[in-house]
Amino acid sequence: MKNTIKVERAKKDMTQEDLAKLLGVSRQTVNSMEKNRYAPSTILALKLSKIFNCSVNDIFQLENTD
Repeated sequence: MKNTIKVERAKKDMTQEDLAKLLGVSRQTVNSMEKNRYAPSTILALKLSKIFNCSVNDIFQLENTD
């Protein structure tokens, strides 16, 4: 699964730390999500959707191998 978290975060001029605080997670978790090392929970995905004001499907896309 790929995602656009880094792109969406950049659009809002946010650091990983800024986003982590809004989500209630560590900066390392945000980094891991951006690098596709960690698939977030449904709740975390919905929080991202709300913060970035877009749908979960806009942020996360399944790849053919998923």
